[in-house]
Amino acid sequence: MLEDVLAPAGRRPANARPVWIVAADSLKSAAIADGAAAAWAEQTGFKAAAGEVLVVPDGKGGIAGVVLGTGDGDDPMVAGALARKLPAGNWYFEVAQEGDLRLASLGFLLGSYRFTRYRKPSGETPRLVLDASLDRKEIAALAEGVWLARDLVNTPANDLGPDGIEAAAKALAAPRKMTVKIIKGPDLLKQNFPLIHAVGRASDQAPRLIDMRWGKRDAPRLTLVGKGVAFDTGGLDIKPPSGMRNMKKDMGGAANVLALAGLIVDMKLDVRLRVLIPAVENSIAGNAFRPGDIFPSRKGLTVEIGNTDAEGRLILADALTLADEEKPDLIIDMATLTGAARVALGPDLPPFYTTDEEFASALAEAAHLEHDPLWRMPLWAPYAKGLSSPVADLCNITSDGMAGSVTAALFLQRFVSEAKAWAHLDIFAWSPVAKPHAPVGGEAQGIRALLVALKERYGAA
Repeated sequence: MLEDVLAPAGRRPANARPVWIVAADSLKSAAIADGAAAAWAEQTGFKAAAGEVLVVPDGKGGIAGVVLGTGDGDDPMVAGALARKLPAGNWYFEVAQEGDLRLASLGFLLGSYRFTRYRKPSGETPRLVLDASLDRKEIAALAEGVWLARDLVNTPANDLGPDGIEAAAKALAAPRKMTVKIIKGPDLLKQNFPLIHAVGRASDQAPRLIDMRWGKRDAPRLTLVGKGVAFDTGGLDIKPPSGMRNMKKDMGGAANVLALAGLIVDMKLDVRLRVLIPAVENSIAGNAFRPGDIFPSRKGLTVEIGNTDAEGRLILADALTLADEEKPDLIIDMATLTGAARVALGPDLPPFYTTDEEFASALAEAAHLEHDPLWRMPLWAPYAKGLSSPVADLCNITSDGMAGSVTAALFLQRFVSEAKAWAHLDIFAWSPVAKPHAPVGGEAQGIRALLVALKERYGAA
């Protein structure tokens, strides 16, 4: 709970102790205002490497404070290291000239995250006393949004199948007065969502489309689409055990979209928000869809199945078509779509694709300022011919396996034609290696940057 790591608002507790933030080249400067702390840092050989923490004694058997090193000072999120290295008690940032106090505070809270659904943590945790100059509501909302995305991704499919994704969406919607509509099972065919139905029909839990709305009807239309594959076996083109182990995270797009939607509502952006989540499980049974099958899509394009493990783009195709029918100002989709994205950019730098130069520039700048990494990749049109099929309008994969993230984005682009702008984020939604602000496990990627770019585009209501 956030209350366990964020001290109540109001006067700073008398027992709160300071954290001095210093970069490696500032150890001997005035950055450490406490002379004894500076001397102790020098005597102990403290180098102020990124995330390095030095406990400073008070000479009476207690603790005077702590020095946090930021290395070259480029990343204030290293303050997340404090959550695992500080003794219990109340702490506040005494000196933050070396970095961004807001992001350092957010980093502390994100580094405090623990997935506690199945195993309760032991012992007390350090608590941050937020500086009075900061927007407490904003920082708390951001932390809670990231924690929500992480919790959803970390929850295994036995407790978060399509039913669980629907329940999570309704839990987010209820206190925010968002409307929720569910199209489920055979009704998907009746209402023309054949690809969502085909991918999810082999599961014990029926496939569905979750449709959420919020905001004034006359505000600019913003639609978020999140891939909600609760678990991906690969289908009949089954994954090997190593490839299937973490497939509970294949609904990471849905998790991130839900977290972002909550932030948009909480920040009261001036938009007519719609959230579409096709929620399925890609299972194996006698009625599973097969390689070589051909299905119609909601858009009317026929799709040949080249591989059943390229299922995410199929369910997104129907959802994007529905989103596009309203001709919104902007559609953003998020999906754990391709391993090729990780080959190209690794797990920590998700690619994004967009047709809107202004939004691309705003998103790239926001990603840099928020230390929420994203990297623009090209929608290289000549590669689209690789998606051709001799028997259908298009195939869901290419035959050469090249440029997999780009061709997946090009596949999705075929289903967006009426929206003013569209952006696609091919996220990993997972931290394979612990970082100061993020433990190993589910991760929110891009939602803080997106929120900043959307605030710039639309403002608050």
